[in-house]
Amino acid sequence: MSDLDAIAAQLAASPGISLDAESARPVGGGCINAAWHLSGAGSGIFLKTNAPSLLPMFQAEAAGLTELGAAGSLRVPRPLATGVTDASAWIAMEWIEQGEGSAEEELGAGLAEQHRKTAGRFGWDRDNTIGSSPQRNDPSADWPDFFARHRLGFQLDLARQNGWGGTLTDAGGELCQRLPDFFSDYRPAPSLLHGDLWAGNRGVDSEGHPFLFDPAVYYGDREADIAMTELFGGFGADFYAAYGEAWPLDSGYQVRRLLYNLYHILNHLNLFGTGYLGRAQGMVDRLLAETRG
Repeated sequence: MSDLDAIAAQLAASPGISLDAESARPVGGGCINAAWHLSGAGSGIFLKTNAPSLLPMFQAEAAGLTELGAAGSLRVPRPLATGVTDASAWIAMEWIEQGEGSAEEELGAGLAEQHRKTAGRFGWDRDNTIGSSPQRNDPSADWPDFFARHRLGFQLDLARQNGWGGTLTDAGGELCQRLPDFFSDYRPAPSLLHGDLWAGNRGVDSEGHPFLFDPAVYYGDREADIAMTELFGGFGADFYAAYGEAWPLDSGYQVRRLLYNLYHILNHLNLFGTGYLGRAQGMVDRLLAETRG
């Protein structure tokens, strides 16, 4: 029995799911997992596989999709099941057929509505991943402390372990200590975040409505999601106008945007190597200059 046959057999044990492993066709576009489309319930099933040890990553993804789906603001794939075989961990979810267009206004307004869903504390009830890196989500009532320890500090520790200690990690540690300076007159709410909101994690369905996928969910400052949309581009003026009309950003966002995107650049440094080192160091230096006035 092939691995896909074994996964199909496990899926077939779930209520309402019937499929044939022979229908599986590979789906490109990802750099972390193998992905497949299988004929099955509705328009089909989207299957992702990876090493058996990574089952918790897929379980956290399923929980994140459920959390976003419960908000009812933007469409996300409905998770169906997770499991593990001798060869692979896997997650199965609803297949959403891609359509045409960008649905920028609907996406902006929907994201603002999603961010209106808040929690009592920052973080989440489980850890997950950002790309393939661990992402700690221990709940905290203190946003600067949470971001310093579980976002910047965690990535800086990884950078040190990966051989990029010294100037970057020393200056980064100083920045973490000064993080409250960026929040002296700004108190964000713990908003429901997608957490990895770059253009590659959005789509438009066959009816022209936006949807999101591959989340790194937690509750945090909504500006962190908006900042990432600007990091690599791909979101248009109509998106930002619609978001701003629904919920305008604080004037200090232009500075904090750099702070939030530093997290992702540090993660890229740890995942992909020295090509991101200079950019990370430059961002730290600019942010420290802001605190020194």
